Amino acid sequence: MTEPCDLSAVAARRMIGAKALSPVELLDSCLKRVAEVNHAVNAMVAMDEDRARSNARAAEAAVMRGDTLGPLHGLPIGIKDLDSTEGLATTFGSPIFRDNVPKQDDHHVAAIRAAGGNILGKTNTPEFGAGGNTRNAVYGATGNPFDPTRSAAGSSGGSAVVLATGMVPLASGSDTGGSLRNPAAFNGITGFRPSPGLVPNSRRALGWSGLSVLGPMARDVGDVALLLSVMAGDANIDPLAYTLPGTDVRQNMSWQGRVDLSAIRVAATEDFGFAPTERHVREVFASRLAALAPLFASVEHRSPDCSGSDEAFEVLRAVSFLAGFDERVRKAPDSVGPNVRADVERGWTYSAADVARAQVLQTQIYRRWQAFFAGDVDVILAPAITISPRPWSELYPAEIDGQPTRTYFQWLANAYAVTLPGHPAISLPMGLDRAGLPFGMQIVGARGADAKVIAVAAAIEAAVAGDATLSRPVPDLAKLRAAPPISAMPGFLSFD
Repeated sequence: MTEPCDLSAVAARRMIGAKALSPVELLDSCLKRVAEVNHAVNAMVAMDEDRARSNARAAEAAVMRGDTLGPLHGLPIGIKDLDSTEGLATTFGSPIFRDNVPKQDDHHVAAIRAAGGNILGKTNTPEFGAGGNTRNAVYGATGNPFDPTRSAAGSSGGSAVVLATGMVPLASGSDTGGSLRNPAAFNGITGFRPSPGLVPNSRRALGWSGLSVLGPMARDVGDVALLLSVMAGDANIDPLAYTLPGTDVRQNMSWQGRVDLSAIRVAATEDFGFAPTERHVREVFASRLAALAPLFASVEHRSPDCSGSDEAFEVLRAVSFLAGFDERVRKAPDSVGPNVRADVERGWTYSAADVARAQVLQTQIYRRWQAFFAGDVDVILAPAITISPRPWSELYPAEIDGQPTRTYFQWLANAYAVTLPGHPAISLPMGLDRAGLPFGMQIVGARGADAKVIAVAAAIEAAVAGDATLSRPVPDLAKLRAAPPISAMPGFLSFD
């Protein structure tokens, strides 16, 4: 029998509206799942249980009165611990903010509450989102639900794990160099990086930079679309999310479109011409592509020209960290972990000329991508990851197939190849790799073609439903219930 917490968000919301499922019953089921498995993976950190229970009772009463219900009415939500939540601890994974309790929500968190979402708790993240491995010195490491000794990736690793294990049906995420897509791929769920500006971001220090975006995470594409419908909108607090005075263009967009896959023209690449992708991932990607190819009008192995991507991303990422942490690292370098220090210190080595060159490179990459999609390409398929999940005790992959990586984040290159031109991308779970760990396929669309990317992902998801090799894998919850606490593992509570 399906537990309420394992229902899709769409199904649960439909049942709540039909009085077939109580928001209280759904919350109780989610809390039970947290109690059963969170010790093994450490994904849900600060909890707001009392308020969540009160909200669930109020949501149930609203249903019984026949009130108009919001699109997320009664659905428990996990919020990434980089997102400020009124009255609930927000640490950013940093001991500096261990006791920080915000007085107001970030813009997208407020939108989720206004739509009826019931925030249950915060999900773990690396310190200030720096790094693709979810561990910090406040809450410790988050383990992969398919093997808690393995990495959940990051920085939205906690959100991905609470979804994979059924602790909540929906969670928030954010993405700069793959922070939505890599955890989705590592944990067998779906994560969507929207076009910059689609989801207003009230906390981005460099308001005109499109590197960092907020986005939805869920177990399937329909649920991602549901959460995106609430997160998307126009807001003048974000210069990239503002269009026409008095008109909210984005909030009225439709995310439930359909496509005929037999008319979709695919470009396929295993590495965008530069990402250090391990042979194992290349081979799994080739097998998945071969299985999916008959669905499409055409599949050609080619990629946009991504020349200069490493250089541009390294410089622009460092600039963003300088904007947020320069003074702190200068005054108290030991107050932050090695990833933040490395990013800021890298920024100190760059000149204004270096930053100008990086911006020129990014613009050149952008224009080459526009020319690529102006041809006979609808979407790009690529691995969402460059490696199979490794132990979380490894701060970052220093080598891939024996070749040293340039930086602690170069293993995210299949993701940041897409970040730089600002295109939408979704990570769709596609079974397990040869190590028995989740594999994610990245679907990338033209600039602004967010709805098309979601529609293509939904069509692929429907086409492979029931095929264990190609559809979403599910972790062994019985093993997680019986597993020892991850907190007992060496190195659990540390920066590095």
